[in-house]
Amino acid sequence: QVQLVESGGGLVQPGGSLRLSCAASGSIGSITNMGWYRQAPGKQREWVALITRTRITTYAGPVKGRFTISRGSGENTVYLQMNSLKPEATAEYYCSAYDGGRQYWGQGTQVTVSS
Repeated sequence: QVQLVESGGGLVQPGGSLRLSCAASGSIGSITNMGWYRQAPGKQREWVALITRTRITTYAGPVKGRFTISRGSGENTVYLQMNSLKPEATAEYYCSAYDGGRQYWGQGTQVTVSS
């Protein structure tokens, strides 16, 4: 079992930056990939970024070049640095971890981009 807790969300003006954090606990040694997803009001949850255990990263098209996913030196933290934020980035952001057999989710952290 893996537990995930996100933090760092908030209100930011368009063009601003935020850094989201996710702390994993439990069977962290079993985690392979970690990622971020988001869900805007009235829309389906969508994938944002992924990082593998070997630190290979991939990004969804709308965030490429502006968002950066990274993992801490240990295996229990993942970050999402979000720059040049746009109003359409407003959503609940979820951390996810995969252990080869099951995908785990955090409770989410709200990001609102508005002037």
